[in-house]
Order: sequence, then structure tokens, then C-alpha cells
Amino acid sequence: MLGRTRASLERTADTRRDGGGRLIPFEADVSDARGITAVIDRIAAELGGLDVLVNNAAQTLRGTVEDIDLEQYRAMMAVNVDGVIFTSRAALPHLRRTRGCIVNVSSVSGLRGDWGLAAYNASKGALVNLTNAMALDHGHEVRVNAVHPGATISNDQMAGIFAPDSPVTTEFTQRIAVGRIGRPDDIADAVAFLAGDASHQRRAGLTG
Repeated sequence: MLGRTRASLERTADTRRDGGGRLIPFEADVSDARGITAVIDRIAAELGGLDVLVNNAAQTLRGTVEDIDLEQYRAMMAVNVDGVIFTSRAALPHLRRTRGCIVNVSSVSGLRGDWGLAAYNASKGALVNLTNAMALDHGHEVRVNAVHPGATISNDQMAGIFAPDSPVTTEFTQRIAVGRIGRPDDIADAVAFLAGDASHQRRAGLTG
């Protein structure tokens, strides 16, 4: 488990200590190419290899191309796009040895436009096509896939936006087949499938 802040990493790790599994926190900034490479190498050395990389780090920036703050724009792109390239580049030598996989967490915002999210849409659109290119370049040795979540209550801020009685919640749920806003577990299930043996076996069965 990678993150930039030790305190938030420890809080996340605490959620699993009584619920099974084990989370080991490592501090890293995905937008720092040298730093993330050193941490990925350390993780592979300490754990005896690397099987799965999930690129989930992301920032959101609201605004049109006319009114976004350019410094914030560059910071967002450094995480949302550069970070995926830097982290994948660092992980590929280790994943190649284990025939592992990469799962990129993109967004439905990478598949179509949203009002007032031009820069964020651009970053997620780049990630969609980056995933396609990585799958072509490395798919013979390392599986590469992406998931594209829609509206998801992933933190307190999002919980406030999608409060049960909010007009925003009503508007969004009318366009969602299951009739509710997404939850982190929904995404986790999709990522777990793509990272697991079942995904590999399904692909092998379909392709013969």
C-alpha cells in the first residue's frame, strides 16, 4: 500500500488489522520517478517479488480550460498520468518475472466529457488510452487492464456531495442501472477479479 502521508496510511492499515489480510504501508509520491522506483524495488525485495500493481492515485480539478489554475493542473496531471507511467515503469521488471498484472483505475470521465471537469477528463482520457497502449506493448508478459468507476462515495467529501436527500444524488442515480451511487467495495471487486487467476483463465478460454 503506497501513499504520500504516513498518518493516512496507518489509518487505512488499521481498518484491516481486525478484518483479515495485511496491509503494509510504504510512503511514496507517484509523481517522483526516482522516488517511486526506489520504493517499488524495496517492496519487491522485502516481499520476495511483485504480483499485482493497482494504479489508484488521483486528484480532481474542477473548471473549464479557461478558468483552471495552471499550477493545480500540472500537479493533477503529474499524479493522474505521470504517476501511472512512473509506477508502471518501475514495476514492470518485477511483474514480468511473476507474469503479474497491472490494473489502472480510470473513470467514466475518461470515456466521455463532463461539464466543468475539462482537465480531469483529459487526464482520465489519457489513462484510458495509455492502458490500451500498455496492453499492446506488454500484454504478452503482463496483463494490463483498467476499471472505469462512475460516481463513488470514497471519502467524507464525496459522502457530503452524494447525501441521500441531495438533488445531485437523485440526478445521478436516475442514470445508474443499480439505482445507487457506487461504493469502494464495488470497485475493489472489479479490481480483484482483474488481478486474480479467474481473469487470466477467462481470457485464455476466450482466446483459445
